Amino acid sequence: MKNLLLTLSFALTLVAFTPTDNSTAIINALKAGNTEELSKYFDNYIDLKLPEKGELKNMGRNQASIALGSFFKDNSIKGFELSSQRDMNGTMYMAGKLQNGGKGYNITILMKTRDGNLQIITLRIN
Repeated sequence: MKNLLLTLSFALTLVAFTPTDNSTAIINALKAGNTEELSKYFDNYIDLKLPEKGELKNMGRNQASIALGSFFKDNSIKGFELSSQRDMNGTMYMAGKLQNGGKGYNITILMKTRDGNLQIITLRIN
């Protein structure tokens, strides 16, 4: 009985200190080239910059999802390789390379923590 209580206490301690951010889910969505899953982490309005297009400020979540989905489809984005990730006071920066079997594209994402979850506020692809 004592061992059972000790095990339960240890398990609850681990759960209490598990990070609540969803950066792993964002990375997995990028690796799968799944813009539908990625857009779940968009803030209500984001800044979006795509190659050969001007930066669009305060774009709505749905509009940004459609634009990004079109870019992924048109450029056959198939994967993602993370090169840098930094977290500082509720703001996270992530950089990497989108893979498409060719030259690929650099991507940078800026996220803010809101209600305990990361929300993408800026996404730039070069």
